[in-house]
Amino acid sequence: MKRIYKTVAVATADAGAGFTVLLDSRPVGSPGQRPIILPGRVLADAIAAEWDGQGETIDVYSMPMMGFAATVIDRVAPQRDYVVGEVAGYGGSDLLCYLADDPPVLTARQETAWSPLRGWAEATFGARLLPTVGVMPVAQSPDSLAALRRTVEAVNDWELAALHTLTAITGSLVLGLAVLHDRLDAEAAYTVSEIDEAYQVERWGTDREAEQRRRIRRAEVAEAAKFVELLRAG
Repeated sequence: MKRIYKTVAVATADAGAGFTVLLDSRPVGSPGQRPIILPGRVLADAIAAEWDGQGETIDVYSMPMMGFAATVIDRVAPQRDYVVGEVAGYGGSDLLCYLADDPPVLTARQETAWSPLRGWAEATFGARLLPTVGVMPVAQSPDSLAALRRTVEAVNDWELAALHTLTAITGSLVLGLAVLHDRLDAEAAYTVSEIDEAYQVERWGTDREAEQRRRIRRAEVAEAAKFVELLRAG
């Protein structure tokens, strides 16, 4: 898409609640043609900077904060219950509950990193998650799953978009919530999620495509955490 605007600015929304990004005095809309009213000035400034930093051709992949905002407007808000259910559903098959059955050194690494986080989830949200070894599914208690769903339901639409990304990429609702609640930063959460992959790289090395996929996933986790940071900055 070619850049056809010259100026970028931030303005208070017409109703006085929130902010809009203006391209040549016209408010930016979502891909679904919905108005984007941003809840805070810091986030609005960051999105404006993304638009202002475009060259002759607009690269949507270089605007992650705009992407999250559009996701909130077009996907999260219109179908919030579905998104809540999708995110909460990870609690029943959380990565942190599935330990490798071999070799013992990998199992030990996982449990050293994962056990404290499962304990944190129990202490913070009342969700006691049972671990297992191997790939056979372990049934989590209905009370724990209900507690996790209540936790996700309490998240506003804006942070829910980030939580969805954090959870889907790491395979762990606990890790997503750990970032959202400042228990882990983005880099630590990603590292904890890929203990198995890191071990395999130690043993066998990696190839260019696999390493590129890891870089992309790591960047997406960092972007989701940054979106939350900007939201909370006011």
